[in-house]
Amino acid sequence: MKSDPERTEVVIVGAGFTGLSAALELKKAGIDLVLLEARDRVGGRVESRQNGLGERIDSGGQFLCEDMPELMALVAARGKTLVETYLDGDFITHPAMSAQQAGRTYHAAMAIRERMNEIVPDDASIAGLTVADWLACQHDTADAKAAFRSMIEGLWCLALEKVPLWHLIDNDRRITNEVPELQYFLGETMQSLAEDLAGDLGDWVRLAEPVTRVEHGPYGVRAVSANDVIEARAALIALPPATASRLDFSPALPATLAKALDIWDSGAVIKLLVRYPKPFWRERGLSGMLMWRDVPGLFACDASKDADHAALVVFIGGPLALRWREFSDAALLAEVKARLVDALGLEAAAIIDFSHRDWTRDRWSGGAYSDLIVDVTATDAERRILAGAPLLYFAASELSPSFPGYVEGAIVAGRIAARKIIAELQSAIATKASGS
Repeated sequence: MKSDPERTEVVIVGAGFTGLSAALELKKAGIDLVLLEARDRVGGRVESRQNGLGERIDSGGQFLCEDMPELMALVAARGKTLVETYLDGDFITHPAMSAQQAGRTYHAAMAIRERMNEIVPDDASIAGLTVADWLACQHDTADAKAAFRSMIEGLWCLALEKVPLWHLIDNDRRITNEVPELQYFLGETMQSLAEDLAGDLGDWVRLAEPVTRVEHGPYGVRAVSANDVIEARAALIALPPATASRLDFSPALPATLAKALDIWDSGAVIKLLVRYPKPFWRERGLSGMLMWRDVPGLFACDASKDADHAALVVFIGGPLALRWREFSDAALLAEVKARLVDALGLEAAAIIDFSHRDWTRDRWSGGAYSDLIVDVTATDAERRILAGAPLLYFAASELSPSFPGYVEGAIVAGRIAARKIIAELQSAIATKASGS
């Protein structure tokens, strides 16, 4: 560790899209900063890796749509290539249903979701209810309820028994896209966009610097890692709430803030990319979109970049991910291959590459795609976190007013936090000047 702490105006902990977006906003305002990231890369839950064919693929957050304005603007400004997700053709449910029955079941599940979202989150009649409690009281068919469970556990990646109903309603209402959220992905990967943003920050970004302690110091606040002590006038904790709760704060956070951070759980996801010689499902009039009714949380869609890069991305979410993460690599491949063959036929066995990323064991996030509140009484948790504490600010996609849990939400949350810090730093300077 360096003997003399480095000084800056703002220290940011976490170089996901929240931290990167906040840093660029602060830089634009002429405010010096240091951005500390625990991983050896930027992006947080957005990540890319090479598969067995030497191709760079998205192993973390990937999809976007035109109803995400901030992200779409960044994609255009950075010259990224939008690849339109193939959605033409029939949607497959398994075990198989007729097209008419599948359509009815899907619409019935969506009707449950719409009915849920008609409830006001602070309605006293739902106080203390989980999503599972509420669903059990609905008079829908078993198929519709099973499809709803699979949809919700696949998207939010936690068991319905853990998620407060008011929280899911509040969360879902902020996801406002009218076109499919799977509309596009980036030919260069989503992480390439994070790397571009980090490039604009240069040496202000410090990788492989996991912060373990945030404390008050003579200059304001200190962020302490194994190799560095950064002193700043303010600190922005740009981490998912469950991750932020594991930091050591001195003095201790106010009890209400500490509790507000401590009642989140990270979603459980295993993401797979299955490569094929050709997109055989398209030749049969299928979209490649699959939902398994007998295993809630298992979903697949076409992620082919072009006809020469045929691929299905498979998501294993929620309780299913927690069970299947115990499989060996070979057993996971065998399980997924068998499921794909059952749904799509023998051509689905002709896999030329199989890569997977188990986010349930991720050291720095504890899961993906986002954290969710798991305390039915914690209705003011987000407000308390956003209020922060003296010298400390908090931001995360989960706390965003739009698209919580998405890259869009991370960008919005980072910019809002940065603007708050800028205003308060400028106010403090003005107050000091007038006093002198």
